[in-house]
Amino acid sequence: MSRFDLTPPTDAQRTAITASLSSEERHVLLSHGTEAPFCGVFLDNKREGTYACRFCGLPLFRSSAKFDSGTGWPSFFAPFDPAHIHYVRDTSHGMIRVEETCARCGSHLGHVFPDGPPPTGERHCLNSVSLSFVPAGKALPDPLGRSEAAADD
Repeated sequence: MSRFDLTPPTDAQRTAITASLSSEERHVLLSHGTEAPFCGVFLDNKREGTYACRFCGLPLFRSSAKFDSGTGWPSFFAPFDPAHIHYVRDTSHGMIRVEETCARCGSHLGHVFPDGPPPTGERHCLNSVSLSFVPAGKALPDPLGRSEAAADD
């Protein structure tokens, strides 16, 4: 059970947040698109902090779980909290994969593969535009007005 409120955004919140997204963010987050490899702003980010959902602000991954997979997308071996990620069977593009979406708002994040490093063996391969970054010690984004605490707890 997460200590964060996983209640989905209201229709009014969803409409307001959608209006603030760039066309690329709408394409990836809402239409399950993919950004081009090796171009995302968080690919080479080495700062300590938390990666949150760009749409709703839910914390998704800690920088301590980030690794260089060589794939061209930010990769992590474990989520912030397993309850924050929803997994969906994806049979698009002629292959079977596991899509990851935000458990609170349903936004597309990327895919998870079973070829990551220990201790989990998972590679959560994410789109930078699906994420926001919160430096260690700073408050999480609060687009839903829920005043949730800093992610460092």
